[in-house]
Amino acid sequence: MPLSEEELVERLIARDEQAMTAFYNEHHKPLYTVIFRLVRNAETTEDVLQEGLVKLWQTIKLYDATKGRLFTWATRICCNVAIDYLRSKRHRMAIRTQPLEDSPVDSYSSSDGFQPETVGIKELVQQLPLPAAHLQLLDLLYIQGFTQVEAAEEMQIPLGTVKTWTTKAKKFLARLDS
Repeated sequence: MPLSEEELVERLIARDEQAMTAFYNEHHKPLYTVIFRLVRNAETTEDVLQEGLVKLWQTIKLYDATKGRLFTWATRICCNVAIDYLRSKRHRMAIRTQPLEDSPVDSYSSSDGFQPETVGIKELVQQLPLPAAHLQLLDLLYIQGFTQVEAAEEMQIPLGTVKTWTTKAKKFLARLDS
């Protein structure tokens, strides 16, 4: 018999490892999906998921049920860990050596109704009729969270070029909206 969310939280606070296993069994697939859509690498997704769940385990006493469901809180923790990874030097080194992957988990769905594929930013950027280098820049800036300076360094192009390409993309999007 599945635990209620209140019982699960109480048992997690009491450091019940079986409760953590129950949480993992119920929520690892949708959490994996959300993380994968950010980091786009299966091995990294597994690492981020594990780190996120360890963080949840360590900070469960901070969870406030009045602010949202446990799954939502866990999703936010995992997204923050993924964003931290994407901003890390470790990621910048890895991005040069490993290609992005297509999601093996497109069929997973979240238990709370959150559908990350509805965000659609990456898909919108990929559909823009711009050169590949411009699309890569937009991916770095708007999906991976790089600053313009970081993106210029990553792509080894002048900061002025980053600003020009970004302005061009914004103007193109403005024309689409009108």
